[in-house]
Amino acid sequence: MTRIILIGYMGAGKTTIGKVLAREMGLEFYDLDNYIEDRFHQKIPDIFAEKGEAGFRDIERKMLHEVAEFENIVLSCGGGTPCFFDNMDYMNTRGETIFLDAQPAVLKEHLMMGKTVRPLIQGKSSEELIAYIEDSLQKRLPYYRKAKHTLKIGVMHTREEIKHYVELIMGGFA
Repeated sequence: MTRIILIGYMGAGKTTIGKVLAREMGLEFYDLDNYIEDRFHQKIPDIFAEKGEAGFRDIERKMLHEVAEFENIVLSCGGGTPCFFDNMDYMNTRGETIFLDAQPAVLKEHLMMGKTVRPLIQGKSSEELIAYIEDSLQKRLPYYRKAKHTLKIGVMHTREEIKHYVELIMGGFA
């Protein structure tokens, strides 16, 4: 039975790496945010707007406890998931937790390349975005660092770069 749980800041590559990793290992892939959206038939920003952050984090925790019981999975968590309740400690009891550790400049690059609408960073200039990332990342690092494993992540422009990180994970945790 295999359970790999990817954590890290938004834009670290959790979903990108997670999908390829799951395919290469013959596991099911789950993105916690997508799982929540499917179960609640609502987009994350709409849940935030309707229930507030506290309401969303409560839902997120319940859904984490549901998905983290599945076997033979790769799970990509939202950037804030490890930072609330006992989520990080719980994830460490359920499987191999891997912190995808990317520098603020890498995160900014990935976020600007990405197609996902992210309410927390919408409308920010490049300078505002890097300042926001640096500030919030500092608050989240103590939680992220509780992961069992840490993998330093650089900018991923190509499939080969993504595959490189997948191979590192498979080599260390296979």
